[in-house]
Amino acid sequence: MTVSARAMATATPATRDRYVDLLRVASLGTVVLGHWLMAAVSSDGMGNLLALVPGLQVLTWGLQIMPVFFFVGGFSHALSYRSLARRTDAPVYAVFLRARLRRLLRPTLVFVLVWAAAALAVQLAGRGGGGLTGAALRLVTQPLWFIGIYLAMVAFTPPLLKLHERHGWAAFGALVAAAAAVDVLRFALGVPYVEFLNFAFVWLAVHQLGFLRADGRIHRPAALAAAGLAGAVLLVAYGPYPLSMVGMPGEKVSNMAPPTLALLAHGMWLVGAVQLLAGPATAWLARPRVWRGVVAANGIAMTAFLWHLTAMLGVYGVQLALGVPLPEPASAAWWAQVPVRILLAAALTGVLVALFRRFEAPAASAGATAPGSGPRAALGITLCLLGILGLSMTGLGGLLDGHSATLIALPVTAPAAIGMALGGWLLVERSGPARRVRLRG
Repeated sequence: MTVSARAMATATPATRDRYVDLLRVASLGTVVLGHWLMAAVSSDGMGNLLALVPGLQVLTWGLQIMPVFFFVGGFSHALSYRSLARRTDAPVYAVFLRARLRRLLRPTLVFVLVWAAAALAVQLAGRGGGGLTGAALRLVTQPLWFIGIYLAMVAFTPPLLKLHERHGWAAFGALVAAAAAVDVLRFALGVPYVEFLNFAFVWLAVHQLGFLRADGRIHRPAALAAAGLAGAVLLVAYGPYPLSMVGMPGEKVSNMAPPTLALLAHGMWLVGAVQLLAGPATAWLARPRVWRGVVAANGIAMTAFLWHLTAMLGVYGVQLALGVPLPEPASAAWWAQVPVRILLAAALTGVLVALFRRFEAPAASAGATAPGSGPRAALGITLCLLGILGLSMTGLGGLLDGHSATLIALPVTAPAAIGMALGGWLLVERSGPARRVRLRG
């Protein structure tokens, strides 16, 4: 049984931090808008607006807002894990993983399977090699990288939460120092493959800031924002880091893949900035109509994120099919079409959300479940995150020809990545029996 947004909004306890829910929706919405703006399709193919107009890359310092999503994740994971731990005498790792992953993996795996079936059909027909179709098969899974990273954050929450409870800001500082050491080994000493460690250190450091917020320990957000912004500016100005906080086609160094110390500094200033807005935003969210809107948006945010590129590519596909001219990207005519394309993409995203939102819909709680097998759950989430990350790198354009990409120094193909994700999901789902645990009285 699903629960309506109105019922959930009405039942919201007074102690809930509503601002966190707003940040979750706003961060995903900003990413969607950024992707729609960056997509530059012409009759010659598909490109990236920021690569075509390098001066616009400074906009990524506002549009690259994924650190806020991971910060919010840290806050939510801390509260969720502690709540489970208070309610049972048994280990709760497997319960925590299942609870956190169900709403994330169900819509993600449906998206993957629908697109994989479409990609297989297109390639069997011999039509998946080039043009907009080929670009779609390569690019549509790229945003899945953040889901893979998020899975890692869920998996590491229990040990890192204990580290936070023991050391507080020092735990965050240790992760920052580790990220800096990785960049020194990478850029100054040329150590191969060491850069991949920053997929963990950078994003887990941002996640750790969420723990600090959960305990009310970010007392000087202005200082955090200033330190992060100054650090990012200095690193980009004098270090080997590019201006863009998102990946650019063909660049030798990316701040995103793998993440760099500059991206971590960027995340710090964003966290400080959103913390400064918490007071007025919380007052605004006290309005019932505003809060209902945020609750409703949270209920479909992941589905909209998964399908937003599909919608944008669909708009371009219809434009090509109808023979509507595609102006040169970044030209005056191209910019004139941007509002129309975004409105059409938003409308098509709404249609896709209506079709697939059932897989994200929250189920009514049936009580706590048994602790189950922690090792099985850990293996399952590891396979899931490797599969999702692998698929974000391979795309779906080479299902039949064995196309592979390098994932942590090992080659992976799209079929193997899909298999890992599905197998991991099954392991997580089966990591415990459906019986009640003994709650503390």
